[in-house]
Amino acid sequence: MTVNVALGHVSNAFLIAALVIYSLSVVAFAGDFAFGRPRRAAAAAHGQARDRAAALASVGAASAAGAAGATADQAPPPPPATATATAGGEPADDAGTMPDLAVPALRAIREAGRWVVAAVAFAAFGAAAHTTAVITRGLAVHRAPWGNMYEFVTALTCVAAIFFLFAMIRYRAWTLGVFVMGAVVVTLGLAETLIYTAPGDLVPALQSYWLDIHVTAMTLATGIFFVPAVLGFVYLWVDRYTRRVAAGQAAPGNGIVRRLPSIEQLDRLTYRTIVFGFPVWTFGVIAGAIWADQAWGRYWGWDPVETWAFITWVLYAAFLHARATAGWRGRRAHYVQLLGFASLIFNILVVQVFIAGMHSYSGVS
Repeated sequence: MTVNVALGHVSNAFLIAALVIYSLSVVAFAGDFAFGRPRRAAAAAHGQARDRAAALASVGAASAAGAAGATADQAPPPPPATATATAGGEPADDAGTMPDLAVPALRAIREAGRWVVAAVAFAAFGAAAHTTAVITRGLAVHRAPWGNMYEFVTALTCVAAIFFLFAMIRYRAWTLGVFVMGAVVVTLGLAETLIYTAPGDLVPALQSYWLDIHVTAMTLATGIFFVPAVLGFVYLWVDRYTRRVAAGQAAPGNGIVRRLPSIEQLDRLTYRTIVFGFPVWTFGVIAGAIWADQAWGRYWGWDPVETWAFITWVLYAAFLHARATAGWRGRRAHYVQLLGFASLIFNILVVQVFIAGMHSYSGVS
């Protein structure tokens, strides 16, 4: 079918609008860091402090016995329920940055302050514009809108933004928005300026219904893995600051660290996010093997892209296995999951672009 060029321009306009709106959300999240004040009304009304670590209890809190047996490389045990400790060892505000999950989502957003209300609203409108851009791109080319590198990146950043928006509201993680949405803005901006590809037909090798199955799964998984990768960098930064304070090499009370979730919360949220994305990635690899058998007569041929997809799977599997059996919670676990994401990005940006193989369909010259 003929490509609808006009609808392709509409898609690009929505994508640019999403980029602008996302940028405004990042500014609002930064404004919350600079000018927002934690709410104390709920804590005062109930006469009790909120333990920030308990905000992710539904995600899977560590037991006291498990925390007591943590090694030097593992995250320190959570603070007592009577006060929330910051990375600098000082008590934080009772309200914390991730308040009681029993509070309805809309009420929690309002209580977080005007900066958070504006940031969440901008992020939601940006995600809506981004989703519209992806859908109209698909309508313009009459197929799934991830047939080349540009379309893949725009789609995965859309998944990342929507997934984080849900997680942020679910766990009241407002202060993480500046980091995750900032990364989405940078990635989407680079895609729009460096690898933009006009709407066009697929190469013959990709003209299969398996594109809707295999590549969709890989797009969803990559977008989900995008979020814990950013959280992993935040975790390592907070963990480094914590250790420097403990060693007397840094002054306690860093304003940014005080507003962030605790390293225990970051660790648990990262873990459960990867648990959610790993089965999707596994399904994508299996679907790719089935497609390869139908297209090339073999399930696995150690093509460069296949090989690095398998390496990525092994690294994330190692992360999950280590957490389940060895009880890793801390720097070592985050190094493994970041290595897995680095393998994934290497596969996308290097292997598919610069290494010749049977998956060289990036559309980037």
